Amino acid sequence: MDRLLSMQVFERVASENGFAAAARAMDMSPPVATRLIAELEEYLGTRLFQRTTRRVSLTEAGEAYLARVRQILQDVEEADALASAHTNRLSGRLRVHTQPVLATYVIAPFLSEFRQRYPGIVVDIEVDAHRGPSIEDFDITLLGTDASFNADIVARKIIESEVILVASPAYVKRSGSPKMPEDLAQHECLRLKRPDGPLRGWRMWCSQSSGQVVEANVDPVLIANHTDTLLRAALDGAGITSISLDIVAPYLTSGDLVRVLSPWITGRLAMYAALPSRKFIPQRSRVFLDFLVEHAREQNSKALAACTVC
Repeated sequence: MDRLLSMQVFERVASENGFAAAARAMDMSPPVATRLIAELEEYLGTRLFQRTTRRVSLTEAGEAYLARVRQILQDVEEADALASAHTNRLSGRLRVHTQPVLATYVIAPFLSEFRQRYPGIVVDIEVDAHRGPSIEDFDITLLGTDASFNADIVARKIIESEVILVASPAYVKRSGSPKMPEDLAQHECLRLKRPDGPLRGWRMWCSQSSGQVVEANVDPVLIANHTDTLLRAALDGAGITSISLDIVAPYLTSGDLVRVLSPWITGRLAMYAALPSRKFIPQRSRVFLDFLVEHAREQNSKALAACTVC
């Protein structure tokens, strides 16, 4: 027996003073309404209605039961409304999990503007480079991965970005700019340490031509497993490094870094937003994702424009 449905039918029969009228109001057949009330009475062990050919009236037990049922049904409606408001309102806590490099270069730059637009949303960011993301524990989990990423999760692609070579204007002025990938062997290169094996040459291809792939063998002067370290060193003129366009975008726009060996790239990466479920996504999650997409693509466009100029 569906007790909640039976209670709803009971309340409607009492309000409409009849089974047929209650059934019409609830879009069900009179026999179904009659059966539900009979099952409820059997469950309670008492009669709730006095039935005659002319009218239906509440028994003494029915009168007492009706007062409590109406309160219960009101509480249920309020609980439903509260849960729905929790999904739709632009307030509350938004839990975000991300990797350090994305937290620093993608999320942090737009948080002030986001807070001004949505002051009721509290953004709770957990940054963790080591443990695998527990997608079910967060409203949004941001993942930086290869552009060919394909996993059995609910995820929205935020942006796809090329991995390019950059250096400071001071370095280029001092050491010149490579013209071809093999020229990198004569330059000071800064490399990101691979977590899954030894360093290999920079595998490169021309973004304007998918057919030509080369491997540039270099002896790096700096190796680190930390993108911030390599970026800082490049900004200070230590050499040439490889970095995702969406991360380096502000520095290209400001002129603190310039692209070298354009249009050659060393890879394509993508940022995805993983969600615990595709149903009942809170409105605060939706506006955060829309804001993130808008900001990331705007920065990417500015960087591409800066690359074209240089």
